[in-house]
Formats: sequence, structure tokens, C-alpha cells
Amino acid sequence: MSPKRYNVFYCALVVALGGFIFGLDAALISGTIKFVTAEFGLSELEVGTVVSAPGFGVLFALMITGHLCDRFGRRLTLLLISFTYIFSAIASVMATSFESLVFARFIGGLAFTSLSVAAMYIGEIAPSKLRGKLVSMIQINIVIGLSLAYFANYGLLALLGADSALSQLMGINDKNIWRWMLGVEIIPAVVWFLLLIGIPHSPRWLMMKDKVDKAAVILNGFNKTTECEAELNDIRKSLASHVKNESFITSMKGLFEPNIRMAMLIAFTIAVVQQTTGINAIMFYAPTVFEQLGIGTDAAFFQATILGLVSIVFTVIAILLIDKVGRRPLVIYGLGLATLSLFACYLGFANAVYMLSPEVINQLHQSLNIADISSLANVSFDNDVEFKDALEGLIGLSEAKVHESVLLQSAVTIDATLIIGGIIGFIAAFHFSIGPIMWVLFSEIFPTHIRGIAIPVFAFIASIVSYLVQQFFPWQLSHFGADLTFLMYACFGVIGFVMLYKIMPETKNKTIEEIEAYLSSKSFKKAMPKKAAIES
Repeated sequence: MSPKRYNVFYCALVVALGGFIFGLDAALISGTIKFVTAEFGLSELEVGTVVSAPGFGVLFALMITGHLCDRFGRRLTLLLISFTYIFSAIASVMATSFESLVFARFIGGLAFTSLSVAAMYIGEIAPSKLRGKLVSMIQINIVIGLSLAYFANYGLLALLGADSALSQLMGINDKNIWRWMLGVEIIPAVVWFLLLIGIPHSPRWLMMKDKVDKAAVILNGFNKTTECEAELNDIRKSLASHVKNESFITSMKGLFEPNIRMAMLIAFTIAVVQQTTGINAIMFYAPTVFEQLGIGTDAAFFQATILGLVSIVFTVIAILLIDKVGRRPLVIYGLGLATLSLFACYLGFANAVYMLSPEVINQLHQSLNIADISSLANVSFDNDVEFKDALEGLIGLSEAKVHESVLLQSAVTIDATLIIGGIIGFIAAFHFSIGPIMWVLFSEIFPTHIRGIAIPVFAFIASIVSYLVQQFFPWQLSHFGADLTFLMYACFGVIGFVMLYKIMPETKNKTIEEIEAYLSSKSFKKAMPKKAAIES
């Protein structure tokens, strides 16, 4: 490749497109929930299984991703991942049963390691002064993918409602619209696969394989010659004290070395906190969340598109600030704002009242084909769980689910502005803090010799928590209600804020080798600073 700096940006952008495909895959399912539930007659836990199947699949993939990255290289692993996305998207569109859809999405989850491998690759090719911005490109691609998915779902729903000549030509109806939604992913996945063919191997991986000359050529393509020589020497020193071509078990043992403990604690904390604040419940079930406000299905889909736009704007802000302000301030202030926003959502739902007037009930009987619910006239319910349980007792579970959006819209009195503001505030705060910065930290706090194992391990931990959040969100919503669900997320935010305030260091403008030296230079106890920061 031509030794020009723009190549760093090009390679980083191509690899970061894995985040775009992830965002598409993750958010397209949010629009299909109602249609898939109706077609296959799904229960709440089965809906959770469909949505969370990729989160379950990635757990298995992450067990071997580190080994594949170290054995075959980051580039070839990314090519395998991109092919898996293509296969999963096609299989999802062709699914004929609940089981086949879950299987197709499970296979797609094997490709969700695109995030950890992309962070690993970009962190290894990026100059220290640009690493924050370049790794954060993964997050901006995720939110662009999420946004495109919301807009695609909203557009297809509008096309279905218009019953236009175009919708008739495409053959879109309420039975197959979910297949069109899931099919949006196919073409971008193919494009990503083709683009990956043209990127080089990671120079640090080549150094691990004793391919020094090839590593030097690639580094020269990314940096000035003098910088290249200095970086090669730093990589040599970092790798010199470690056994080359270690086995998987030996590499795993390396995670428990005393000088890695601080990096382990930081990575574990942010991996858990990022997911337990409920980001994937809100993003993957966005229309469902907004329907709890009683604003109707179309408005709920439209509000989901707003979330996508907010995600993009604040991720861009994070990219602009991360190498100037630093990682630590963005995480601390962002997580604090996210927690307050979640608490605002709790207050909004906790003060909601659900009641159907006799006039409204008459209108519902005229517009909907439902059983008699006149016994609910003027009966006040303090939360959505009690109201939904009463409806299910009268008209049955399946009918209640089909008409849930309209019934909620007719009954609820709620401060929708507070809750929408809280959700948007949370999304904004998440995307300029722990959203992109988790992957930046993963890419820079681990030494080169264990990064291939460490990043997938902590991505695995984040994925376990994400899977549990996705799997049980519909069940939580049904049994605990929206208020207690958001209160739980806020409590996790408080715990995460306290932990990260105590232990998170500042790592901006440091090479991977300098960060390694810093984190290993202090004992585990002394590495709990009152003011955690790396001195420039």
C-alpha cells in the first residue's frame, strides 16, 4: 500500500463497517416483533429468544475469536465474520418457523464479534494521537446502522399502510413485511465482505508471527519512517519478554498475571456497566418501549428513528472530544447524565395512571373486534402491569397482545414528555461516553501479547450481560412494569458511576506500550487512585 497517512483512515473505516452491519442486524429486529409474534404465536420469553439469539450466539464465537485472531490474523477473521453476516441475513429472510428464525439469528450472533475484532485491528494500526477517534468509528458505524434500520422499518411500515402501487409491486403485506425488514441487511453485508479483501494484516500481529519485514512495510504505509522505526522497537520490547505462539490455555493464564490486574478490573467494570444500564433493551425494543407511552404504533416507530439520529449526533461529539478532553471525563460525566435520565423515566412511568372511560370503551368495541371489557369502565390502575393483567383476564393473552398499543393509548395518562426526554437524554449520554469509549479502552489497555485473547474475553462478558438484558426485557416489562425496569437500570448506573470514578485512568495520547507500562508499574491496591489519571 502507498505510504500515506490517509490509508490509516481508510482501513479503519472499512473495518469499522462491521459496526454498521452489527447495528443493522441488531435494530432491524425491533420492527419485526409485532409481526413475528403474530405469525408464529410467540410468548414473551419466545420474543425475547428471537431478539436475543444473536447475543447468545456471540458467546460461543467469542470463545474462539481470540484464538482465530492470533492464529490466522485479524484480517482473515474479519472476512469470516462478514461471510457469516451474509449467511445469517439470507437465512433469517427465508425462516419458516420460530425455530428456524432463532437458528438464523443465532448464526448471525457468531458474527457479532465484528466489534471486538474491529477494535483490536484499529487499535493496532492507529497512531496513539488518533486511536481514540479511529476506534470510536466503530460506534459511529453502529449508530448509523441502528438509525438506518429504524428508518428502513418505519419506511416499510409506511409503505404497507399506504397500500400504494409500489407496495403491491414489491408484494409487501402484513404477513411478509418482517422479511423485508430483515432483508435490508443483505446488500451492506456483501459490500463489507468485498471491501475487507483490500485491507492489510495488522502489523502487530505480523510482529507476533516474526514477519518483521512485512510489518515494517505496513507501518510505513501508516506512519512516517522515523515513527515507524520507533514503533517497531516498542513492539519488539513489548513482545520480547513473552513466549511466542503461546497455546490458548497459556494465553488465558496470561490474563491473570499480576501486572494485568488493573486492566482486567477496568475492562470488567465498564463491560458490565455498559450493558446493565439497559442500552440494548431500549435500542433493540425501541418501538415496544415507546408504545408503553400510549402514543400508538406509527408514532412509536417514528420515535425510534429519533433515537437513531440522537445516537449519531452524540457519537460524533464523542469522536470530536475523545482525543482532546480525554476518555475519563466523557465516561464519568456521561454515565452520571445517563443515570439521571433513567431515573427520570422511572418517575414518569411510576406516576402514570391507566383508566378506560365508558365512552372510550364503546369506541373500542366499535373499532376493534374484541370481547366485552365494559367491566373495566372507570377502574383506575396504578401501573401498566395491573392494567395489562386485567385486560388479559377479560379478552385473553393473544388478543391483549394484538391490541396492546391501541388499548394503552386509550387508557394511559402519563407524562410522556418527561419519559421521552429521559430516554433521549440517556441515549445521548450513552453515546458520548461508555458507548464508544468501552471499545477504545479495550483496544489500548491490554498488552499486545494478550490482546487477541483479552478483548474477546471482555467482549464475551459484555455479551453475556447484553444477552440477559435482551432475553428478559419483555418478561420484565410484563411482570415488573416499565417503572421498576427503568429503576433497576438507574441503580446499575449509580454503581457503575462510583466504580469507574474510583478506578478509571486517563489514557489519551499514549501508545499501547506506554499504557501497558503505566498500568503494570503500580501494585493492585495502589492502582485505586483518588484521581485516576495518567500524567502526560
